[in-house]
Amino acid sequence: MEAALGLLRRMPPKQSETALSALLSLLPQHSSDLLSQVDLPLQVLRDGESRKDFILCEYNRDADSYRSPWSNKYHPSLEDALYPSSELRKLEVEANDIFAIYRDQYYEGGISSVYMWEDDNEGFVACFLIKKDGSKSGHGRRGCLEEGAWDAIHVIQVGPEEEEMAQYCLTSTIMLSLTTDDESSGKFGLSGSIRRQMKMELAVAEGHLCNMGRMIEELEGKLRNSLDQVYFGKTREMVCTLRPPAEIVQMRLPDT
Repeated sequence: MEAALGLLRRMPPKQSETALSALLSLLPQHSSDLLSQVDLPLQVLRDGESRKDFILCEYNRDADSYRSPWSNKYHPSLEDALYPSSELRKLEVEANDIFAIYRDQYYEGGISSVYMWEDDNEGFVACFLIKKDGSKSGHGRRGCLEEGAWDAIHVIQVGPEEEEMAQYCLTSTIMLSLTTDDESSGKFGLSGSIRRQMKMELAVAEGHLCNMGRMIEELEGKLRNSLDQVYFGKTREMVCTLRPPAEIVQMRLPDT
């Protein structure tokens, strides 16, 4: 099981679904563990009633149907489906509206969805999702890549309130995949994923959404910096070492 998870962590996000399917056929006895611990690139479905797109994941799935955060209906329709309580549904609606603003300001486009459900510890769990297509034909405003995708998954477990305080446990996963293809750089691809966790105990005076929003903003900023340093920084270092820019080559040439 540990070897399988290690292999999936090292697979490019575009190939993770194929790799997971192969591992499920090899390790059927670990299927539930693999499905619960492996994050796959996010998929999108259209809600015909609200005329808005929403993101599909394990957190809004029941059987083979997915619940829309906009209409609170399953697609396709499902009898005896699971729904959040009326109080949690109200918080979910507010979170979707606020997170759409966050997505627009930070990502300049894309699709976002927020799902919430009760847990067994008298608290609740919230899942904040963002999918940004940065390709030329994508739904971003600055699409300049041949292919490009950014999938962000933020799952927050909120404990019950005690003396106006609550425990928050945030697990964030970022999956990045991009490909360029032009005359100046040629065809180049870069992909990978990163996961981090943050735990905090915060006062609930300002509300759960304020606390969760600050945690997501802080951890997502750290993840972006890590991706920039690890993926882009190391790639830039290798490319410039193997194929230094023309001006650097010119500086190194001896005078004749």
